[in-house]
Amino acid sequence: MAAETVFPLDGGCDCGRVRYRLTTRPLFVHCCHCRWCQRESGAAFALNALIETERVAHLREEPLIVDTPSMSGKGQRIARCPHCHVALWSHYAGAGPILRFVRVGTLDEPDRLPPDIHIFTASRQPWIILPPGTPAVPEYYDLKSYWPPESLERRQAFLPQLRAYRAARGD
Repeated sequence: MAAETVFPLDGGCDCGRVRYRLTTRPLFVHCCHCRWCQRESGAAFALNALIETERVAHLREEPLIVDTPSMSGKGQRIARCPHCHVALWSHYAGAGPILRFVRVGTLDEPDRLPPDIHIFTASRQPWIILPPGTPAVPEYYDLKSYWPPESLERRQAFLPQLRAYRAARGD
């Protein structure tokens, strides 16, 4: 992530009725090139900032939560504006309500959060040229190898909550 990025960062939908604020730096920013993200976004990739749900403040109306299928087969919950239907973030089954995958393009200044890693590059569009200096992996990755120490420390803080959520689901 850009070292000069100052938080908070605000974002929202097209019509402006759903607004949110990232109160701190995200844990990590994924640029996902999997076919599922391509189809869901209607673009060559999805750019998501992973952040603890408690670090996202709602500033106006609440989004509509839409249950959708996912590549894992466990589904995901997408937060959309109930009026203009823009997707603002997702909750994937593995992290449930504990983490949000915020669509970076919905930030007022999306250029402030470039990707920390490109994932599922084995299925990236062939005309996408990955930038030198940004890690890129064919599928997923071991987060301990890529996340910064601060993010790994924050993960330790929410791990008990994550384990409890997964246990309740039977995962």
